[in-house]
Amino acid sequence: MLKKILIANRGEIAGRIIRTCSRLGIRTVAVYSEADQDAPYTKSADEAFLLGPPRVQESYLNAEKILEIAHEAQCDGIHPGYGFLSENADFAKRCREEGITFIGPSPDVISLMGKKVEARIAMEKAGLPLVPGISRSIKDADEAAELALQFGYPVMLKASAGGGGIGMQACSNEAELRKAYEGSQKRALMFFGNGDMFLEKLIENPRHIEIQVLADSHGNGMYLWERECSIQRRHQKVIEEAPSPFLDQETREEMGRAAIEAALKIGYTNAGTIEFIVDQDKKYYFLEMNTRLQVEHPITEEITGIDLVEEQIRVASGETLRLKQEEIPLEGHSIEARIYAEDPKTMLPSPGKITALDIPEGEGIRHELGVHSSSHVSHFYDPMIAKLVTTGKDRPEAIERMKEALAGYTVQGIKTNIPLLLEILHQEAFSAGDTTTEFIGKYLTNNSRVSS
Repeated sequence: MLKKILIANRGEIAGRIIRTCSRLGIRTVAVYSEADQDAPYTKSADEAFLLGPPRVQESYLNAEKILEIAHEAQCDGIHPGYGFLSENADFAKRCREEGITFIGPSPDVISLMGKKVEARIAMEKAGLPLVPGISRSIKDADEAAELALQFGYPVMLKASAGGGGIGMQACSNEAELRKAYEGSQKRALMFFGNGDMFLEKLIENPRHIEIQVLADSHGNGMYLWERECSIQRRHQKVIEEAPSPFLDQETREEMGRAAIEAALKIGYTNAGTIEFIVDQDKKYYFLEMNTRLQVEHPITEEITGIDLVEEQIRVASGETLRLKQEEIPLEGHSIEARIYAEDPKTMLPSPGKITALDIPEGEGIRHELGVHSSSHVSHFYDPMIAKLVTTGKDRPEAIERMKEALAGYTVQGIKTNIPLLLEILHQEAFSAGDTTTEFIGKYLTNNSRVSS
């Protein structure tokens, strides 16, 4: 077992990793920027080191400084959380070269899955069905228009090196496609330093369903059921739940088997997520693979009783998986709502100081907090300040607990997206499980701004 782990991240995920390490008797090292010097996670770690100024390039993306601190603190492992360096193959390789265990998959697999076109090719060879599209980069807008005629509109334009919906645009005609091509390419260059684009047929009104996989370095693997993440705004997840209200058990198991078999074929180790687009006939298509822990991992933990961070650490330490596929529970239903520092009218970030924080407690309620009652929410980072998770014996109970918890959630000093979350949960369509990726635009007609 690893003895001392540096958490190369911040906020709620840093605190969540520290909790598991503490329970396992593993010492922890936190790193922080000047903007995070009073963040709760810096106090819960055994040691904390300043990285530098708030800008991520000078702090949480400063791989050299993070490795320097890891050596100084005599850490034998680094957990990257999600975001920042978590899917950086070069960083994972540097950790390996410097004798520090990177808690995640191999650099080669991270690199392969980070290139969307190459990932499509690899997963097709591994047996996963693909959305009709092109498995290479497009030369220019003219070629994109030719391909769109071949596949038929609507189509989805995507950045080859993209993620998080950046550089991604649905197009219903040639004029939209040509306009989107230039804008998406510029965004891809800005965010990823790579302007390569590719094209897929748009699956209309789909579900976004992902399979949690876990594999060790001894050839063993298993899937921990699925999460539905279809409630999205600007391709960003807002509410997630496990299991999906849409899948039947036969489809659930078929998708799980296909996902773990594909993961093992590409040599995957540690925790990862294979994401699918699922159409109205329950046909599923590979979307992408996230080679890290997901933001929404707590809902999988709630329905299985398995601590995914602990399993990540055990696998990284060289252990074999402790359970077999048939031993993985699926009990109850769990929902996660992402709470953002956000103006509910404009949907823009709402940085500032939190002057009061009142968090509801009770049966079936779990909090993942990145702030406290006097925290300053910085404009330098993602505005998510917390995750609220509710679990019940079934979906209706989980929904009611979420409604009650959100109604009792008080954050003063900044604005939050809690009104939006409550509006979603009170829609009859949500209760009925009609949770496709078009949900917000379809049902929140008075809030069309949220999907634009």
